[in-house]
Amino acid sequence: MIVNSSQNIQSGNPLNTSATSRINAPLRASNTNPAEDDKAAERAAEKVQLQQDTAMLSKLRARDREVRAHEGAHVAAGGSLVRGGPSYTLQKGPDGRSYAIGGEVQIDASPVDGDPNATLVKAGRIRSAALAPAEPSPQDRRVASNASQLASRARVDIAVLRREENKIEDNEQAVNDASAVSETDTENGVGNVAEEQNQNTVGATPTDTQSNLQTNDEPVAAISAFMTTAKTQTPPILSQFA
Repeated sequence: MIVNSSQNIQSGNPLNTSATSRINAPLRASNTNPAEDDKAAERAAEKVQLQQDTAMLSKLRARDREVRAHEGAHVAAGGSLVRGGPSYTLQKGPDGRSYAIGGEVQIDASPVDGDPNATLVKAGRIRSAALAPAEPSPQDRRVASNASQLASRARVDIAVLRREENKIEDNEQAVNDASAVSETDTENGVGNVAEEQNQNTVGATPTDTQSNLQTNDEPVAAISAFMTTAKTQTPPILSQFA
């Protein structure tokens, strides 16, 4: 809440009894007409009253302009943070009109829940609104100080969030690096097996090759012997039912 310092301008007693007595005393001492003396005293009192009223109205009008400009600066700078518009403390002047002699503007100065970045921006707006008038009041400066503290807390919260985000990113990077290393090791293992097989094939001796060929010839010889034996035997008789 931004509050202006209010100043009560009180109007004094328009009639000064002692002054009136001093004015009337010489007139009565001169043995003039009492009615004329009363009229003269009344005119003198009215003149004094008019001077006092004029001075009072001048002060009230100046104060009214100052207060309304002050609160208007708060409202213009606060924008959507202002709640309900300005309220004024009024005083009636000698002319019967009411003049603002003090005022206040309520402003939302709470943090944004769960969003320190938005809170930091809001704190800046609160401070600007508090110091917007040409001559901020002591209350205005207190509000500005509170806004600065709110901004400091928001910066701390932002720093904590950034550290947590960095930790998460570091953990994700470590997992990705470990996965990449595992894939590289797997590829290297497959390559080594293929290389060993190639080396075994290239390193085979002629004797080993001939032995393999002889081993492969044995089934062929057995098949040839079976076919020769089958040709010399009598085919079986098949029975047929009519």
